Amino acid sequence: MALIQKLVICGVGLIGGSFALALRRAGAVKRIVGVGRSPESLARAVARGVIDEAVTDWRSALDGADLVLLAMPVGQMDAVMAAMAPHLRPGTVVTDAGSTKRDVIEAVYRHLNAHIAHVVPAHPIAGAEKSGVEAAFASLYDGRKVVVTPLPENEPAAILRVREAWEACGAVIHEMPPQDHDRVFAAVSHLPHLLAFGLVHDLAGRANAEQLFGFAASGFRDFTRIAGSHPEMWRDICIANRQAVLAELDQYLAELAYLRALLLSGDGERLEQLFAEARRARNAWAEQYGAAAPTAE
Repeated sequence: MALIQKLVICGVGLIGGSFALALRRAGAVKRIVGVGRSPESLARAVARGVIDEAVTDWRSALDGADLVLLAMPVGQMDAVMAAMAPHLRPGTVVTDAGSTKRDVIEAVYRHLNAHIAHVVPAHPIAGAEKSGVEAAFASLYDGRKVVVTPLPENEPAAILRVREAWEACGAVIHEMPPQDHDRVFAAVSHLPHLLAFGLVHDLAGRANAEQLFGFAASGFRDFTRIAGSHPEMWRDICIANRQAVLAELDQYLAELAYLRALLLSGDGERLEQLFAEARRARNAWAEQYGAAAPTAE
């Protein structure tokens, strides 16, 4: 790919910081500028060599920028796009790392419509429970999927620029319509996080919570691992994609009702059959995709 002369990252945490470090590792970027809410976090990013410079205003940040990555929680996208729009120059390619796409794209049309040819939404399917620039590492995207959801107005060269940047990070690129993206990830990412948070919150509120947590072992650890993820980020994701998440939650509630009915009737044969079907499906997924599955999204 062509060398990125100036990369701007808004939100230099795990995702944005790892993007910067991966491009540095690949020798694909000359200068990286960070923008964010926390001067302290940006100072740590400079000290760690993740970014070269921290700025507080969009005018100077976007001056001469080749590529901009918006890597903050999706709930901030609208305000950030509104702030950067007056200073965005023709030809600068903008992409994002948001876990939802419908709301992000609506914000693009509201604020960046004049630059729509060069605004290419995307979503890296990678992450970890820890957040912040201290958690960033260069190999986060190695072998991981990145879903690019191009807009009809996007120039092919802008789409290629975004694809090549993620490929330089070690990622495997997939393209998907935005509406399909949000439905798919409501089922396999957003709902599991909602359930994990809900279970831990339920148990933590019980009178015998200390006893329960004291005896929790690997099953509880594995099921609830993602409840250690960033609360603000997951609040924004669940609210932004709530219609699709509600549809998946209703589907899951129907499954729970069926499980409850089997338990109530003592139908061990059907319960075992359900468990066996689920086991086969899970093992087939693990054999085909599990080794490459990210720790969090």
